[in-house]
Amino acid sequence: MEGKPSSKVRVVAFEDLQCSDCADYRLMLDQQLLPKYGNRVAFEARDFPLPRHKWARKGAVAARAFDRVRPELGIAFRVFLFSSQQKITADNFDEQMGDFARAHNVDPDKIRESMKDPKIEQAVEEEYQDGIARGIARTPTVLVNGEPFIERFTFEEISKGIDRALQETSKN
Repeated sequence: MEGKPSSKVRVVAFEDLQCSDCADYRLMLDQQLLPKYGNRVAFEARDFPLPRHKWARKGAVAARAFDRVRPELGIAFRVFLFSSQQKITADNFDEQMGDFARAHNVDPDKIRESMKDPKIEQAVEEEYQDGIARGIARTPTVLVNGEPFIERFTFEEISKGIDRALQETSKN
């Protein structure tokens, strides 16, 4: 969760950590959406690792392991994965994760051990199944109080959706 957790306006992003469009959304979130709306809107990331992506599920599990260390570290790991997609492969994922852990003064073995916790895998699977139940098929799918923005959308388009949601909630 980023932004204002108590907000009535919720921007829920179903994302795949190996998806280039999701990486673009993350940049938009960091550079534009959070600066503009972070003090008024709750931004939530939901894991939706697509089966065709070889390391996306493992990335989601690792991000949750980093969350356990410190929530902001989990976010930082997600940002790292998005920004490093071109150099991460299924074969070097563990090495990349270990380098990130060491750079943040975390024991990589502790993260690997935490990743074995079935509760973490179950949490990722529950979010994935929630996405399936909502009809999510592509990433990112971003819901602004339920209004969908799918795959490729502009800052202006999603801003209009957020502004509408803020206006609607201020009437209630």
